[in-house]
Amino acid sequence: MATANLGFEEKLWSMADKLRGSMDAAEYKHVVLGLLFLKYVSDAFEEKYEALKNEPYADAEDRDEYVAANIFWVPKDARWSHIKNNAKKPEIGQIIDQAMIDIEKENSSLKGVLPKDYARPALDKTRLGEVIDLFSFKVGDEDSRSKDVLGRVYEYFLSKFASAEGKNGGEFYTPNSVVRLLVEMIEPFKGRVYDPCCGSGGMFVQSEKFVEEHQGKLGDIAVYGQESNPTTWKLCKMNLAIRGIDSNLGEHHADTFHNDLHKNLKADYILANPPFNISDWGGDRLTEDARWAYGIPPAGNANYAWIQHMVNKLAPSGIAGFVLANGSMSTSTTTELDIRSKLVNADLVDCIVTLPGQLFYSTQIPVCLWFMAKNKAPRGLRDRRGEILFIDARKMGQMVDRTHRELTSEDIRKITDTYHVWRGQSEAGSYEDTKGFCKAVKLADVQEHGYILTPGRYVGIEDVEEDSEPFEDKMARLMSELAEQFAKSRQLEDEIRKCLGGIGFEF
Repeated sequence: MATANLGFEEKLWSMADKLRGSMDAAEYKHVVLGLLFLKYVSDAFEEKYEALKNEPYADAEDRDEYVAANIFWVPKDARWSHIKNNAKKPEIGQIIDQAMIDIEKENSSLKGVLPKDYARPALDKTRLGEVIDLFSFKVGDEDSRSKDVLGRVYEYFLSKFASAEGKNGGEFYTPNSVVRLLVEMIEPFKGRVYDPCCGSGGMFVQSEKFVEEHQGKLGDIAVYGQESNPTTWKLCKMNLAIRGIDSNLGEHHADTFHNDLHKNLKADYILANPPFNISDWGGDRLTEDARWAYGIPPAGNANYAWIQHMVNKLAPSGIAGFVLANGSMSTSTTTELDIRSKLVNADLVDCIVTLPGQLFYSTQIPVCLWFMAKNKAPRGLRDRRGEILFIDARKMGQMVDRTHRELTSEDIRKITDTYHVWRGQSEAGSYEDTKGFCKAVKLADVQEHGYILTPGRYVGIEDVEEDSEPFEDKMARLMSELAEQFAKSRQLEDEIRKCLGGIGFEF
């Protein structure tokens, strides 16, 4: 689903954004997302509360009833009905802060996660009350419906805040279409899913959606993540809680390179969008690190540190899909070229996909997707050892506004179908190279090209339909059109001169 075509979420955002006034988007983000979270936990609680009231021998005020149903226990003064009834009072900020404190106290998994700065004088309490009124909509009584709707709203608001914050916002949010492509490529159906720089948790949310859509069991995947930014770590915890996703994000935020919270983890699936080209990642303090099995990454760029970290975390049949800047495919610096050649020679590179520009909020540059596999001849699938699939998707996607592009469902399907047919995961025909789009290349050919992994180097240029119009006729037609356009141009120029002359400007 393209985020530009939502209905309810878009209207809600439009109204909420009007209430922002002059408040900075980065600041307003925590006000709004915190209230949405409070609304979610309260709605889920109230839904269960009403159900228990109608059950014989059940106690609607028994905390254990909610814990058993994986629902957060919400104390009376933290419930949305209490918040809504006090929305117009000057002390509403203190009431919300206390509600957040009480919820954290009753639910250990949320300790230190929720925002508690609503009482600050700089926050306009009239606007705060208006946002509370806006979010006091009735979701419905169907089981878990509140979670689904509010989960969608939360995810949509995350994307809009990322857009509003521009470069800084992109650091915590990966565009939905890119996440969908990654998830549908590697199909995390059963096993351990890991993201070493998990941002607001979009990879995990989409993985759970994938399992649900394919009639799998949510308990069949285990989620592990890590995030270095403390604010973003909290956003992720709230995002996953809203979606009812159990996860292990560590007890606190932490730098993946210098404080790996999952040292012994071997993941079946890795999904990630590491920050591009980080120059101050502290690589000079990690020269003896065991993760650098293919060479010590340069201290001035973390790209190849991220790659090796993820390779190190893969289980024997694990597969990783992650986003990197395009330079990672062809950088010729001695250290990075050496590491890339060793990764290729070890037959770890499975597939490379180049994407169009303008997909991200944080950068307008085009990016690429790397797919790494520990086992390129898994049981039941085609043996693709000694081969890399290159896909050039730079011409795909559609503009959804003046500055941002999204991959369509058709684009995602074309890319994933190509990959799955090549790997033998799909019965939709046999794989064939397509000029200008995809090509399966032997490692020897990659070695001959100096280990450059840019798909455009291999897929060639797509065939163009032969133009049947004779050259002389085409030139005559084009010259006629050009003469007509020149005449229109001169006419417009004369009109502009007249208008300027009429107000006293001559040239």
